[in-house]
Amino acid sequence: MTPMSDPAVPTTDDASELLALSAARAASDLKAFDVLVLDVGSLLSITGYFVIASASNPRQVRAMVEDVEAKVKAQLGRSPVRTEGVREQQWTLIDYGDVVVHIFLESVREFYEIERLYMDARRVEWEVPGADSD
Repeated sequence: MTPMSDPAVPTTDDASELLALSAARAASDLKAFDVLVLDVGSLLSITGYFVIASASNPRQVRAMVEDVEAKVKAQLGRSPVRTEGVREQQWTLIDYGDVVVHIFLESVREFYEIERLYMDARRVEWEVPGADSD
């Protein structure tokens, strides 16, 4: 059986969604709020998914970026293509190519309202069913 026909081997879309879910859960583990996973593949040709999360302060932005990168690397063996905005700690973009993670300082997210630009994108459920939320 070739990898393309093996149901145990994730397709590119499945692997992208797994990465997006992993990033959303990692951000949530550090108390991110208003976490969204958007399937933007049909709207954008440059990426498949956006993960959008808010942090209450700049230190939390940095901590989330570090945790998302570490957990995605540990779980999926993926490192970002590039990361932007880490020093400013207001809007950090972690670009995996097929998935782009946006971690915002709360006030910056409110100002840009990025999810309004992609309101037609399908929202992906990322929370584990039955998991306790704090």
